Amino acid sequence: MKRPTIRDVAQRAGVSKSLVSLVYTRPHTVSETRRQLVLDAAEELGFRPNLVARSLAGTGSGFFAILVADLHNPLFAEIVDAARFTLAAAGEVSLMTSAALPRLDDQHILDRRLLSLFHDLRPKGILIVGSVPDMQEIGGLALNVPVVVASAIPEGLPHARTVRGDDTAGMRMVVRHLAEQGHRRIAHLGGEGGPVSVARAAAYSEAMVELGLGDHIRISAADYSEAAGYAAAQQVLDDPAPPSAITAVNDLAAVGAMAAIAGYAERTGNQVALTGYDNTYLSGLREIGLTTIDPGNEAIGSLAAAMLIEEPGDAQEREHVATPSLIIRRSSASPSLVEPA
Repeated sequence: MKRPTIRDVAQRAGVSKSLVSLVYTRPHTVSETRRQLVLDAAEELGFRPNLVARSLAGTGSGFFAILVADLHNPLFAEIVDAARFTLAAAGEVSLMTSAALPRLDDQHILDRRLLSLFHDLRPKGILIVGSVPDMQEIGGLALNVPVVVASAIPEGLPHARTVRGDDTAGMRMVVRHLAEQGHRRIAHLGGEGGPVSVARAAAYSEAMVELGLGDHIRISAADYSEAAGYAAAQQVLDDPAPPSAITAVNDLAAVGAMAAIAGYAERTGNQVALTGYDNTYLSGLREIGLTTIDPGNEAIGSLAAAMLIEEPGDAQEREHVATPSLIIRRSSASPSLVEPA
């Protein structure tokens, strides 16, 4: 039997070929009744759209590309899940992959072969999740399609729209929380790994100055990884005047710092308060109990997807900054962590 075509579906449903095409490429523009009529006819005939063939024919691939900075970071998984759910609810198809290749030195490089592949497949739009290395090169892929960047700063992509948390407000919350516990020597682990890390380190410094703690500013270089958090925490804890509290650029770095703090406590008997950032599932695990900032990951993912499927004339806001909230757990709440006067 020959494979059913879009013409066969149109004939079975009693509609035009253009309407069938709209159902598979822009389903939100078709009424539910007519859309279901086409889908029922396609199901009866066993019709499935060939996305690759459509792309090569220049008629549009009918899918959205999701490029993730790091598949090992649970923050991005939460954002992607929310985005894919929103796209699926609108009848859209998404294809997700890592935008970077890991190296033996734990650095990530942009996968340019992947960019070439997506360029050929012509996605309807691109969602970038996280700080992708050499992000500006994606501009060559993004000709004439919408681009939305979630939980990152779109360096080199001036036409991209952005959805992210308010890092300045979030860092102010954790620094103020620790200061209210009596801490003055508050260190920060971060500043590497991309513009968001740089922004959070700067926000930490600003918050320390605002609270009159500028003399105690201490930034130990770290990216978003557990290994970097451990090494950076070891460094500040070996100082002659170690901190009594530490803020980390994200939850993964904080988990690494937690291991260093445990070793420090065994050697000295001193406890150190700790906060993370992003409120990933790791922070809520019973054995971790990490105080952290919730930037609203699900809302960020859903809104980013909604921006992708908006009609061009509907695009109003270039950047949406979500209001974060402080989630307090036992890593910072113990009275024993308060620094003596």
